[in-house]
Amino acid sequence: MKRIGISILLICLAISTQAQDKQWTLSACVQHALDNNISIKQSELDLKVTEADKLSATGNFLPSLNASASLSENTGLSFNPVTNNAQTTTFLSATGNVNVGYTLFDGLRNVRQLQRAKLSKLSAEYRLDKMKDDIALFVANAYLTVLNNKANLASAKSQNLVTIEQIERTNALVDAGTLPRGDLLEIEATNASELQNIAILENAVTISLISLAQLLLIEDYQSFDIVDEGYDIVLNEISEKPVSEIITAAKENRSEVKIAEQNVAIAEKDLQIAQGGFLPTLSAFFGYNTRYTNATSFAQIPDPDNPTSIQPIGVVQETGQTVVGEFPNTVAREVGALPFSEQIYLNDGISYGLQLNIPIFNGFAVKSNVMRSKVNVERTKYQLEQAKLDLESNVYQAYVDAKGSLKAYEAAEKALESQELAYQYAKDRYDVGLTNAFDFSQSKVRFDNATISLNQAKYDYIFKLKVLELYFGIEPTDLKF
Repeated sequence: MKRIGISILLICLAISTQAQDKQWTLSACVQHALDNNISIKQSELDLKVTEADKLSATGNFLPSLNASASLSENTGLSFNPVTNNAQTTTFLSATGNVNVGYTLFDGLRNVRQLQRAKLSKLSAEYRLDKMKDDIALFVANAYLTVLNNKANLASAKSQNLVTIEQIERTNALVDAGTLPRGDLLEIEATNASELQNIAILENAVTISLISLAQLLLIEDYQSFDIVDEGYDIVLNEISEKPVSEIITAAKENRSEVKIAEQNVAIAEKDLQIAQGGFLPTLSAFFGYNTRYTNATSFAQIPDPDNPTSIQPIGVVQETGQTVVGEFPNTVAREVGALPFSEQIYLNDGISYGLQLNIPIFNGFAVKSNVMRSKVNVERTKYQLEQAKLDLESNVYQAYVDAKGSLKAYEAAEKALESQELAYQYAKDRYDVGLTNAFDFSQSKVRFDNATISLNQAKYDYIFKLKVLELYFGIEPTDLKF
């Protein structure tokens, strides 16, 4: 029996541990979202694209190297690629080329393309940071919504236990003839209303958990749950700072302004690249080529039967005597193709030089590009100013919201204290028969509503503080809860 008891205890502990493992803390939810959110992954892909652009821009400083080769068989009348003579035959030919090119000067466009690629990468990093901030806020809001719904449900269940106790007590007093039966019916009606509200709150908890799970890309909705860490209102030094200090920190740390600043820098770099089209380009090149064919050719060789011949070459003017000379007598003979290695060596050639391209007139293409780039620079500057104004407005709004939420929370606390005293007073009077069940039920409803209002004000204030912390420059994973 002792072994069985130990086994049962170990199984219960294992089940309890598994259940705890399935409960998510807020920090775990935020980290999971940062690691798995689709929007963040897309932003990371955008960052990889900018890295590829940077690699391409870096490659513009390196020479280009290309090699080509061709192999063909010709039948009929064709030109021999070695002798360049027309032949009517069938032969195999091959050619090979190696070309090297290097841009010496292109109006500094390659330099500015690399600078632009670096700016684009930095801008993508800022966009990724902003996406992480937004996702962290979405997760925090969804998490606090679950906590709010759970707190409301726990409060409703707790109050319903009081109602059940009142039903039992009232039923006993009605049976004893101390209270009228109408009081019992009123309490039972209150219980039915509370049970209906509990069902609604349970549904709200389930829906908010599913929403959070979907935000985290978790498919197991049934076992997904969060840890109710009982967040309390704590003193936050950021909320005590002047709004001007928070706005200054936001302008220095927030990605919205940094993205707009990078867009201005990119637009200015695009203008410089467009202006480079007015300048000449200078490039150097080097090429090597060779060829081979297995075609036969005709060569002039001495005639073995008649190696020389006597031919007149002139006349002596004074005597009229004919002057003759001896010349080699040659005949055409078909010869086979030289070996492959020998032809590759004998038939090769190189070319090298410089190429200068001076733009004179291109249909105003460069000029129009420069004009568009200037307009885009002005547009991004306006967007930067607007981003600063929007950020200042958003920070100020968040600051006012946080202050207002704190006041709402403090007012809800006082309201709950008052309603709790009123409810306790009504309960005491009802227990001794000095008030009826309807008045007691109304006092209890007001107390329940005050509890729900306090929960909502509490988590709303916590969320508003998180918004301020992000604006102040705190990393999403370092948010204080």
